Amino acid sequence: MKTFLIHCIIAAYVVNWVLVQQEWLPFNAFVTFLVFLGAFFILWLSALVYNREYFRKMPKVIGLFFFFLKELIMANLKIAYDIITPRYFMNPAIIALPLKAKTDLEISLLANMLTLTPGSLSVDVSEDRKELYVHLLYAADEDVESIKLELKNGFERRILEITT
Repeated sequence: MKTFLIHCIIAAYVVNWVLVQQEWLPFNAFVTFLVFLGAFFILWLSALVYNREYFRKMPKVIGLFFFFLKELIMANLKIAYDIITPRYFMNPAIIALPLKAKTDLEISLLANMLTLTPGSLSVDVSEDRKELYVHLLYAADEDVESIKLELKNGFERRILEITT
């Protein structure tokens, strides 16, 4: 985590230097993002020498981000379709999702990502911290086990890859 923060600060400084000192570059959000991305990529490659764990985990963090973005878009489209059509397809239920996540960070990340995804809301964690109760808008009775498997193989697996 410290390496990531240091890389972000250095990349931001590089962006500042490049855009202020180099007058030939236009100053806009796209160029700023590209310069930051380039500086961060070079710093990430240099981490191969001194921090292999960070070098290995950064692509997984980016993968989790894009997976979350995909799930966010798909859930929004599903709810928008349900609102626009005259018939409701909602079948709400609260399910108990068994957890492999053990630490507070892992459970909090999973619960927050599920809550931020439209159509799902994390309600509570069991006393023994082995189950997360999730309210789902689209949980057909015969489909509950496949939904649990999808959540475990999607969000939880990716979070555990990063945190362990």
